[in-house]
Amino acid sequence: MNDVIPAPRAVEGPMRCGVELDAETTLWAAPGTDTTERWLRATLGAALGLPLRPGPQDARNAVRLLLDDTLEPEAYKLSVVVNWGIEIRGGDAAGVFWGAQTLRQLLGSDAFRRALVRPGRTYGIAHQIIEDAPRFPWRGLMLDVSRHFMPKDGVLRHLDLMAAHKLNVFHFHLTDDQGWRVQIKRYPKLAEVGSWRARTKFGHRASPLWEEKPHGGFYTQDDIREIVAYAAERHISVVPEIDIPGHSQAAIAAYPELGNTDVIDTTSLTVWDTWGISKNVLAPTDNTLRFYEGVFEELLELFPADAGPFSGFVHIGGDECAKDQWKQSPTAQARIRELGLADEDELQSWFVRHFDNWLSARGRRLIGWDEILEGGLAEGAAVSSWRGYQGGVTAARAGHDVVMCPEQQVYLDHRQAAGPDEPVPIGYVRTLEDVYRFEPVPPELTEAEARHVLGTQANVWTDVMEDPARVDYQTFPRLAAFAEVAWSALPAPAERDFADFERRMAAHYGRLDALGVAYRPPTGPLPWQRRPGVLGRPIEGAPPNV
Repeated sequence: MNDVIPAPRAVEGPMRCGVELDAETTLWAAPGTDTTERWLRATLGAALGLPLRPGPQDARNAVRLLLDDTLEPEAYKLSVVVNWGIEIRGGDAAGVFWGAQTLRQLLGSDAFRRALVRPGRTYGIAHQIIEDAPRFPWRGLMLDVSRHFMPKDGVLRHLDLMAAHKLNVFHFHLTDDQGWRVQIKRYPKLAEVGSWRARTKFGHRASPLWEEKPHGGFYTQDDIREIVAYAAERHISVVPEIDIPGHSQAAIAAYPELGNTDVIDTTSLTVWDTWGISKNVLAPTDNTLRFYEGVFEELLELFPADAGPFSGFVHIGGDECAKDQWKQSPTAQARIRELGLADEDELQSWFVRHFDNWLSARGRRLIGWDEILEGGLAEGAAVSSWRGYQGGVTAARAGHDVVMCPEQQVYLDHRQAAGPDEPVPIGYVRTLEDVYRFEPVPPELTEAEARHVLGTQANVWTDVMEDPARVDYQTFPRLAAFAEVAWSALPAPAERDFADFERRMAAHYGRLDALGVAYRPPTGPLPWQRRPGVLGRPIEGAPPNV
């Protein structure tokens, strides 16, 4: 039986006979498939000891890569045929790459290692034909590196994990109250000051713990270029997020004039060392607009629009903007009167529309959290629907594209089981099965409205994830279930065969083990229950499930 994840659209076979890959297996790649050709040699060559030397297209013991314009974008057809070899046809270069990811799974968990562990072994694949294509064009993962910084190598590792699950949009949450993570050369203090905080809180608000040492870091511009190029080689678009006008305390700590200096002493602000929503927001001044236009000018150079199908998008946050300071600020109130606005809510909408128009004039598309709907958007702007489904419904009915990422279903920082045994038991309980039964398209949308749903995205906020192992634990294995929801043509949630998914996951856990993923074990005691006293034990006093 086939154990591929995400589940392919159609499988013929497998049969008992098949194809064996060995040191004599060659690789033929048609023009336009070079990224997959390089990836196969580097990945399978290192893991399985397969040189995959260049060879003729008609060689019997060969892997062949080619494009097929009869297939839709990102679709592929993988044929494993006795006495003929292996062929991957893709509707485009991305389709060929996704077919290669399926081939890797068919080769077993050894194919997911970085070095050869079984020299001289041959690898057999049963005769079969797999035809596959994604349900959604946008299949995303958002990683928050502001609350807890993840070094560049960790980001590259997550891109590899995304590719292994056929996810193709990396939403890179680069700034927030707790840290600014990207170098902007014209404003050096954003990195020098804004990327570091004096201490870090972790654990739940009801029972906080503090690490009394500085935390921080940032990506140089060359780091960003490397991340974008690495993602593009894996057919992943990178969408950067710079939060405005709220969630901006780190920027204000670096450049106090960005804050509401007429109502608070911004010179005493530091990068925030706690969680929640800071009341320190950007001042609605021309100086602030010019400053962030400069930020976005450098950002557009670092994230080119031609690096993937969704790389033209720029995320501006736009969520959870506290209005207290604007209500008290004579400067903000004067701007409201000058613009003829009704209140502070419309002032936030003015702020968002300014950058909507600014990005549109430069051929980019703005995307933001669903609060940006309040006050109206330009025609090309898109919405990340996080506060449930309603934001997505409203956006689609207004003609805006939407990415469905409701907190109640796909926030992977939320706990995976009820009770006190999770390391930091916060938020909604969302089990592996809960994520598997998530449906991204709201049922109340008409067929025409539903076409505005670009796809879906899982969000990984790192407030309570103090190191990469914790990120792994919260993200996996649920990301595998999410990937199947995003890729596969699944039936209605109640009709989905979770038992079959669990059967296929039995093999997939071996792949995750080989990749070194510190996932939450599906059964048995949790890691700290096996080794009492290690960091990550449950936090006492956490609230019940909400």
